[in-house]
Amino acid sequence: MLEIRQPFGNHYGGQIAFDPDGFLYIGMGDGRSANGPAGNGQNLKTLLGAILRIDVNHGKAGNPYAIPPDNPFVDHAHARPEIWAYGLRNPWRFSFDAQTGAFWLADFGQDEVEEIDLIEKGGNYGWNIMEGDICTPDVSDPCDRTGLRMPIHTYHHPEGFAVTGGFVYRGSAIPELCGTYLFADYVTGRIWGLRHDGKKSHPIGYSLIPKAIWY
Repeated sequence: MLEIRQPFGNHYGGQIAFDPDGFLYIGMGDGRSANGPAGNGQNLKTLLGAILRIDVNHGKAGNPYAIPPDNPFVDHAHARPEIWAYGLRNPWRFSFDAQTGAFWLADFGQDEVEEIDLIEKGGNYGWNIMEGDICTPDVSDPCDRTGLRMPIHTYHHPEGFAVTGGFVYRGSAIPELCGTYLFADYVTGRIWGLRHDGKKSHPIGYSLIPKAIWY
């Protein structure tokens, strides 16, 4: 359906998921080695370093998928119309809140910071200008943050080294967790929860998450 060349053996992204409207979202890593030297995350002419959104149900002859007409860059001559959001390093896990449809994404950091984002249409999430909530060391320090969407939550190494999202809990077995985004760190095994009130995030520490989650 869609073949995208990855020039290096890391930063693949890899998550795919359908949203409540049936469109397919594809997480693409920036496809490069340390510091994103090609700047793919900030390049709208490539599908790398981005979240893509396509319609797999209405492809035409010669094109196995269609571009949803409300994608943010459909009318931009110098951008790929598949792109929904960009400025991502390695978005290998994301999910949609089953109740609100909110798009939660965990972007794997480099040497300093892991981040959680709420993805919005057309948003630029900063890589490789920024790594999480800091200007990327050895790339753009200091940096211009104009127009960049900041993460709603970050944690710094060595608290963890590889963020792994995550779903918003909407079950009934543990009422105190309803509406909480649950995520973990692949290296340390730590588990956290995160609530977001539309303006600020409120982390829930490992010790406060019921043992039913992490046993």
